[in-house]
Amino acid sequence: MITSFTIYANIRVEKAANERIYTSVDAIPYNKVALLLGTNPLNKWGRPNSYFTNRIKTASELFHAGKVDYIIASGDNHTKEYDEPTAMRDSLMAHGVPEDRIILDFAGFRTLDSVVRAKEVFGCDSLTIISQADHNARALYLAEANGIEAVAVAAPLRAGRWVRTRLALREWLARDKMMLDIWFGKQPHFLGERIDIPDVMPQKNYTTAEGMTMRIVSPNPVKTPVDSLIVEFTNSRDAELTTGEWYRIDTKSATYRLVKTFSYPPYQIQKSDTAYVEFQIK
Repeated sequence: MITSFTIYANIRVEKAANERIYTSVDAIPYNKVALLLGTNPLNKWGRPNSYFTNRIKTASELFHAGKVDYIIASGDNHTKEYDEPTAMRDSLMAHGVPEDRIILDFAGFRTLDSVVRAKEVFGCDSLTIISQADHNARALYLAEANGIEAVAVAAPLRAGRWVRTRLALREWLARDKMMLDIWFGKQPHFLGERIDIPDVMPQKNYTTAEGMTMRIVSPNPVKTPVDSLIVEFTNSRDAELTTGEWYRIDTKSATYRLVKTFSYPPYQIQKSDTAYVEFQIK
């Protein structure tokens, strides 16, 4: 029965993870939030843990590629001496991720806690999960079971055959326990009050004359495919401005620029001012 249950659990997990684990940061779709699953920054010999360092490197690459706006660093902090989230934050900052884009979850004692809290505490209905591939598969199954649309990016796994075999056996047993936790309605150790993660609109607005501002209101952020853009004009002058009927979109690498001409009195025929909005498409 135990063998049959283990086979069943692993088939279900692998099916849930099918085509949702990416090995390339460039290929993975955009999500507002990434969930970085914690592990000990040091191995049992007191040296840097490659699982930890590879997850940090992958998470920072994901952020710098514009694939996520925020990273939840979720890990164990059961004692003052053991603090995974703070270690992840410090390492992410050392890799150029701004501190205000890192959210610390000190109650990610297990993968179940991290995934469920991402939805119930931080309000994430979609996620990009960051860990090694086998761990990602289990986290994706938990996300699906809790109504979260998730994809995952696999951090590199550099280990010998014996270590990989031991980890595979451990992961199979972890999937058994996860399945039982789901069936019996296991909940995180702590939930707490809701914490809202603000939206980040990657826009840069500027004009050739003061008083006029233009920004993209919707969609926020701009994602592909794009059917339409809702644009807002704001006039802070007393004089009434006029705008032309046409727009232009310029492209420069991964950045787009929306261009619109406008005029203030005396409404010169030959010369118009211009408003610009630079934005990215996720």
